[in-house]
Amino acid sequence: MKTKVAVIGSGNIGTDLMIKVLRLSDTLEMGAMVGIDPASDGLARAERLGVPVTAEGVKGLIAMDGFEDIRIVFDATSAKAHVANAAALAPYGKQLVDLTPAAIGPMVIPAVNLDDHTGADNVNMVTCGGQATVPIVAAVSSVVPVPYAEIVASIASRSAGPGTRANIDEFTETTSHAIEVVGGAGRGKAVIVLNPAEPPLIMRDTVLALVDAPDEAAHDAIREAVARRVDEVSAYVPGYRLKQRVQITPVPADQPVHTLTEAPVTHQVSVFLEVEGAAHYLPAYAGNLDIMTSAALRMAEAMAARATELQGADA
Repeated sequence: MKTKVAVIGSGNIGTDLMIKVLRLSDTLEMGAMVGIDPASDGLARAERLGVPVTAEGVKGLIAMDGFEDIRIVFDATSAKAHVANAAALAPYGKQLVDLTPAAIGPMVIPAVNLDDHTGADNVNMVTCGGQATVPIVAAVSSVVPVPYAEIVASIASRSAGPGTRANIDEFTETTSHAIEVVGGAGRGKAVIVLNPAEPPLIMRDTVLALVDAPDEAAHDAIREAVARRVDEVSAYVPGYRLKQRVQITPVPADQPVHTLTEAPVTHQVSVFLEVEGAAHYLPAYAGNLDIMTSAALRMAEAMAARATELQGADA
């Protein structure tokens, strides 16, 4: 049997996630779509698709018929709202997949640490920038130490809704932390750029990593590790790709970047990425939102698979 899930948040991210569950997942089943605006397109679309809905937020979800059958709850609201939602759902034994930068639970990047947290009560999907760039930092750090890594996520202004704009500070803090904790960098920094260009540009991400890798063998190993990781991410985010060959350039001893870390640094690794959305509900340029919903779907499917395995073992 499929695992029933609920989505809290009937905006762009929540609606796209609902459609992904309905269209793409062989193991998950929509049990509820939850919002707070009765007139939202997400709730209306859910009703047309036969998904049970409530416009009374998490309290409405708890009161719904069939709530006890829902095992996984996606939260696509905001960092502040997730704190309240997590507290309200805590007594009911649900697993939460948090698409906000609240970072209450362990941070998960599916291509890096998916299997580590499938049994957690509350997992955090970091940010769109984190999902796009932390896998690359982790790939580089699997070859050589990365004393410092900096990422720049550039997204179309039109793809940044009220929730994204309200969480800019949390975005930079959570992403920077993920670069260190999940990516393995000694120090991380994150920058987000809202690009107002028309027509809107698809998501672009730049990863800059300072490393001590003086020989060509290390350079080849870094490029191979990055290529493998791009393939792993694109398995669940088909629009994820390298824009050009990984650049590895010497860092002269007198360059100011040496002030960013006390560790020895010989080269800078520069990786340029783009993320095109699948356009299930959101426009194709909104790769920043698509990578979040794709990563969350991948995580929930892994959670469901683990629960099924445990049930089989108990039987």
